[in-house]
Amino acid sequence: MPEMNLFKPDKADGEKENLETLLSRKNVTIERILSPPNTVTEILQQPHDEWISILQGSAKLEMDDTRHNLHRGDCVLIPANTPHRVLTTSHQPHCIWLTVHIR
Repeated sequence: MPEMNLFKPDKADGEKENLETLLSRKNVTIERILSPPNTVTEILQQPHDEWISILQGSAKLEMDDTRHNLHRGDCVLIPANTPHRVLTTSHQPHCIWLTVHIR
């Protein structure tokens, strides 16, 4: 993997999330996600654990009908098969996530 800066994504699309896989191995995938303002996602339910951290900005996450207000430095583990979705993301600065998918 070449050297990179987590806070300077290569590209940002103003309309949709920019997801970049930083590392992928047999049991783990690490991704960086740049979310445009007011991002809302469908309900997701994955067959593996997902650890997320907010590197920049903020987001509201709903997990098992509980809302979490996440800010820079906050992290949360989403257990396998747990329904979750993003309710909104910040305007300035844009929300940058670091996610680790554990299989």
